[in-house]
Amino acid sequence: MITRTRLAAGACALLAALAAGMAFPVGASAGEPTGEDAPKVDLVLDVSGSMRTRDIDGGTRMAAAKQAFNEVLDATPEEVQLGIRTLGADYPGDDRKTGCKDTAQLYPVGPLDRTEAKTAVATLAPTGWTPIGPALLKAADDLDGGAGSKRIVLISDGEDTCAPLDPCEVAREIAAKGIGLTIDTLGLVPNTKMRQQLSCIAEATGGTYTSVEHTDELTDKVNQLVDRAADPVVTPVATEGADACAKAPTLKSGLYTDREEFGQQRWYRVDVEPGQELRASVSVGADRAVNPSYGVLLRAVTVHGREIVRGEAAGNGRTDVLSTGLRYPKAESDEDDAAAEAVCLQVTNSFSVASGVKTTPGLPLELTVDVVDGPGDSDDVAAFGLGRGWWLLGLLVLVGFVAGLLWGWLSRWRFAIWRTN
Repeated sequence: MITRTRLAAGACALLAALAAGMAFPVGASAGEPTGEDAPKVDLVLDVSGSMRTRDIDGGTRMAAAKQAFNEVLDATPEEVQLGIRTLGADYPGDDRKTGCKDTAQLYPVGPLDRTEAKTAVATLAPTGWTPIGPALLKAADDLDGGAGSKRIVLISDGEDTCAPLDPCEVAREIAAKGIGLTIDTLGLVPNTKMRQQLSCIAEATGGTYTSVEHTDELTDKVNQLVDRAADPVVTPVATEGADACAKAPTLKSGLYTDREEFGQQRWYRVDVEPGQELRASVSVGADRAVNPSYGVLLRAVTVHGREIVRGEAAGNGRTDVLSTGLRYPKAESDEDDAAAEAVCLQVTNSFSVASGVKTTPGLPLELTVDVVDGPGDSDDVAAFGLGRGWWLLGLLVLVGFVAGLLWGWLSRWRFAIWRTN
């Protein structure tokens, strides 16, 4: 499923799994597509006083948000359960403690009544503070329950005003709960500080951040995110690796998530029958500021500690996700009742953080395991690293040989003509 030539796809798959956190060992199939429960989306809108600013297409930020919401409500797929939560919509005063509690559910998450939802949005007026952290905590509760996809879409025009409750830390706490929730953020006419904060929130749960400066951009992006919630997704199964192979959980083919501390080793086991091939990949996400120069190592070893194969990757701070993979084909056995081999997978990272950056919970990790029938034909086996590229190599050799003969004949003919003249 995952090979070294498809590591980019494995990295993208992690943006859907960062929301998973500490959980429990498993020993069954994982990563089955969801679809039994309706997908849920909670639109979280900043209604603080700064939304009165007139800098989006000649109108206020609030007017742009209302127009976008009306169009999004019209286009929301029937199968999506949608809700709306506000922050800073009710308290106009100066008391910070009260202002930082100002978040309310404007429209509950559930089957959408478009008229009722539009009426609720029409009543909004820019009012108070920007309690992003408290609003995210409440929005996570709005989406609690069910196994379908869950998505928060946060739309704000400023950074949180309720420190020390850091909304980025709140997002990490939500991710650590392992409830499969993704937070996407949209910044209206953003500045640098707001962009950094909203990006951090999104990255912590595998979501996306988008800067918005026009009404149509806001409408299009929110529509995309709501539609994305309706798409079938593969839900990773949370597992907990061990500190030694002997204690490791036994995994079958599927998609798994875990948390790995900085510089830690995590172990997992996979049973591989004779004639089967193990394909595994791992992605580790940097959901907080990390020092440059880091790496990820994935090793397949025997239960006695002998290394079978490894995959490794290094980074320099330019990417938030680092991935690597490996393949291990187990040869056929002449014995009909040959036992399966227990292969131990070891995941190690060399991430580090500067002083003051929290190291807990650990970094989000995604492990893909695929045990398939091994190659049966000789042309399926990679030989000298070429695999099915042998035919191309042969063709190039033949073309080169013929071209050499033609060039030699042409050179001799031109030399003969020169001598004659």
